[in-house]
Amino acid sequence: MAGSESHYILPLPTFDKPVRLLIVVAPWYKDITDNLVAGAQATAAKCGTTVEVIEVPGALEIPTAIGIAERMGDFDGYVALGCVIRGETTHYETVCNDSSRAITLLGLQGLCIGNGVLTVETLAQAVVRADPADQDKGGGAAAAALHLVALSRKWAGQTKGIGFRP
Repeated sequence: MAGSESHYILPLPTFDKPVRLLIVVAPWYKDITDNLVAGAQATAAKCGTTVEVIEVPGALEIPTAIGIAERMGDFDGYVALGCVIRGETTHYETVCNDSSRAITLLGLQGLCIGNGVLTVETLAQAVVRADPADQDKGGGAAAAALHLVALSRKWAGQTKGIGFRP
């Protein structure tokens, strides 16, 4: 069982300039996502991070909202939160795969995103993973976004140069 394993968790990064995070949440299972948001906000607060929360209709809309916010907003990083529970049709695979793939592609473009979209078999699994006092996947997603913001700031002024050297 995943809950009984021991894992190493990186210490949270520190920042010399303020950080702005956008939490994008699909509240289909509102009790679950409320816990994910609470965990993400608590982790962000530990780093003195300013947080804005927006809601979108479903997990498939999370990457689109992050893409719009990147183009039109002023955020350093993003936290994607939602919950997809397996049902009776293949819709579960579509939602899980496509939302995850789109979030990953945004990350590969340089966006600092923590992915906290739960993909579970049962509601009970979601409850444990979302609970800030248990697996705290919302807090983990915020921490991931903050670590990526720290990396992007670390490397922001560095250039590799182009062309020929004299």
